[in-house]
Amino acid sequence: MFYDASKRLIDILGSVFGLVLLSPLFLLVGILIKLDSPGSIFYSHKRVGRGGDEFPLYKFRSMVRNADAILWSDPKLLAEYKKSSFKLNNDPRVTRVGRIIRKFSIDELPQFWNILKGQMSVVGPRPYLKKELEDQQKVYPQTRELIKALLLVKPGVTGFWQVSGRSDVNFDERIKMDVEYVKRRSLVYDFSIMIETIPAVIKGRGAR
Repeated sequence: MFYDASKRLIDILGSVFGLVLLSPLFLLVGILIKLDSPGSIFYSHKRVGRGGDEFPLYKFRSMVRNADAILWSDPKLLAEYKKSSFKLNNDPRVTRVGRIIRKFSIDELPQFWNILKGQMSVVGPRPYLKKELEDQQKVYPQTRELIKALLLVKPGVTGFWQVSGRSDVNFDERIKMDVEYVKRRSLVYDFSIMIETIPAVIKGRGAR
């Protein structure tokens, strides 16, 4: 109870501080996105939160405006997307500005709003796509019980998997890492992950 209340307080203070402090960067990134390619500044996508409920996750747009349509209309691209755990190396849909903000995780900053709304936490498991969880459970049936444990907590902007430097692990290994966080979670562990996030972001480690 103390942990949950303290974590929520930290999330509120951290998200408000982040939104205010980084507002000049938000403005600059918004201008660059607009100058680079047509479309909106922000992009939202449904992700699975605590209890299995979906919520719109916010990001700075890092792809071309019709990115989803391009993916689902290209069989080769779609096959690679599903095979590589819903990620694409050298994604042709990513814009010039998008590659830069992705490398340093700047595209994730609008998720401070998700945190403020109580949909996410600063630290937690990766926010997964519903389709990803459904499809990967068929490939890795041993992850079904792990996913149930994963959904007991809010997803996070950063977490154990994100700072581990192991960005290319299979879905089953990534789920194990996320559930390891769920088992070990504490304020001290959360703060240690926050500290480790700083050099990981500066180095652009694991981003793609």
